[in-house]
Amino acid sequence: MCTPATGRGRVRLNVGGRVFETTAATIAAAGRDTMLGAMLDASWNAGRDGGGGPAEYFIDRDPACFAVLLDLLRTGGLHVPPGVPEAALYREALYYGLLDRVRAARLGELDGDRLRLAASVPGRAPGDGTAVRAAPDGGCCVAHGGAVRVYNWALEERRPVHYPGHAPVNDAAYLDAATLLVAARERPGRRDDGGVAAFSALTGEPRHRFRVAHDRQPRSFTAGALALGAGCDVFASCKGRFNEYGVGVWDWNTGEQADFFYEPPGCALGDADRLQWLDATRTLMVATMFPRADSSSISLLDIRDKSVVWSWSDAGTPASLEDKHAVHAVAMEDGRSVCVINQYDDLGFLDLRKNAAGVRWRSRSKLATSGKTKACVEETCYPKLAAHSGQLFASTGDTISVFNGADHVLTSTLRCSNGGAICAISIGGDRLFALHSEENVFDVWETPPPAII
Repeated sequence: MCTPATGRGRVRLNVGGRVFETTAATIAAAGRDTMLGAMLDASWNAGRDGGGGPAEYFIDRDPACFAVLLDLLRTGGLHVPPGVPEAALYREALYYGLLDRVRAARLGELDGDRLRLAASVPGRAPGDGTAVRAAPDGGCCVAHGGAVRVYNWALEERRPVHYPGHAPVNDAAYLDAATLLVAARERPGRRDDGGVAAFSALTGEPRHRFRVAHDRQPRSFTAGALALGAGCDVFASCKGRFNEYGVGVWDWNTGEQADFFYEPPGCALGDADRLQWLDATRTLMVATMFPRADSSSISLLDIRDKSVVWSWSDAGTPASLEDKHAVHAVAMEDGRSVCVINQYDDLGFLDLRKNAAGVRWRSRSKLATSGKTKACVEETCYPKLAAHSGQLFASTGDTISVFNGADHVLTSTLRCSNGGAICAISIGGDRLFALHSEENVFDVWETPPPAII
């Protein structure tokens, strides 16, 4: 489609009838693995004009979008005129092999104190959402009943994922940008309609089921929370028909069961609603929280040794605190502590280096609660936590609070859309996603890139 001019290294492109002239160096900046970079290959150099000047090559694509992409290669900045639709720009960037470059220029590294509301995306599925999960590339998925709605990085909806038999979905997790794990509930009177399965996030097609066997006998089960290990491990809280409660472990490449951690007495694992792998200690955090259980408990499991290395429960707390229960938990990134939040929006911390230690509640970390809605007051929606790059995020009502530093000082407050109370948050691909419970809508928060000047 083009060739660099002899002598001066100029390149002339006719894109949809509009002529652009630039240098070979600018085109080379796209990278050799892109469509534009390939133009500089020797195999493209057959069309020079008779006078030795740059040949003009025609590309039958959108010239307005190409102008934006060429400016990106020249300056490193992404400047989109009002008349250029973002969806069209992303489509053209994909054609030229520049989508990753556009994404990097559009998004800065996620910083809770600089987030801006980029989009509020209405869904089409009926009923309340169960969970929102961020994809590694900046897309996401939203679980609604027996379906998982999948969105790409441009927030365009892909084909939905349906668990076999349309079993109700409890959780979802991305193995990678192209593969989605789904955990589903087994329904009474149905056999083998629950469990864990892998699907293509691009097409919605199933890939394989993750089976459970006890005493070499295949068993049906309900899968609750999901987590991914440091290697190729997939974890899920499991409840079997014959009291086989615990945490299942599979190889994510093959779907073969690798292990099963059976629930020990006094340790609720099968009902867990939160799993999180801790790289620092190579342990799995298993949290069973109120109101799923009458009391909240957290355990750290060493899967290899089949041992519980740390545990905590709020059962038997003093009468003055007995009506307060932890409703969500997140292990901090240093692997030294777990942050919990109760139904009254109090933040507390548990020291993972000490067994039988109590929660250190921090009143100065109190969340901003002015955005509480009627739904939250009626306890239909509880606060949620997330941690990222040393920052702590906590939702309450329609607000997300951001905390920084060793003392977790409140530094920012994010007000969301009019979708009502937030029932789930997730961070990934340099985006924060917030799913609302009262309306079928999720918000997308982004950090703008740093200024070039």
